Amino acid sequence: MPRITYIEYNGTTHVIDVPVGTSIMQGAVNHLIPGIEGDCGGLCACGTCHVYIPEPFRALTGAAEELEQGMLQFAFDVREGSRLSCQITVSEGMEGLVVEMPKRQY
Repeated sequence: MPRITYIEYNGTTHVIDVPVGTSIMQGAVNHLIPGIEGDCGGLCACGTCHVYIPEPFRALTGAAEELEQGMLQFAFDVREGSRLSCQITVSEGMEGLVVEMPKRQY
């Protein structure tokens, strides 16, 4: 199980093991990590699981597809590295991945 680091906007860090095949969003929701809402349950329909993937880790997560890019238009404070965490599936190679949360989701 890859160990993923979630960093809240205020700097609070959560390091958890997330099962391969689980989304980054579901890993956060399963561990009650604040800052990732996931109101649509991971269907890429709300944008409330918006996160930032720091540069060194972007190759691990791949690029956002068209549907995700469209939903990101409704997210708060979108910038380079913005992704919807429901669209990133954890793989073995993601050990050490860092995910940062925006100030708010709405």
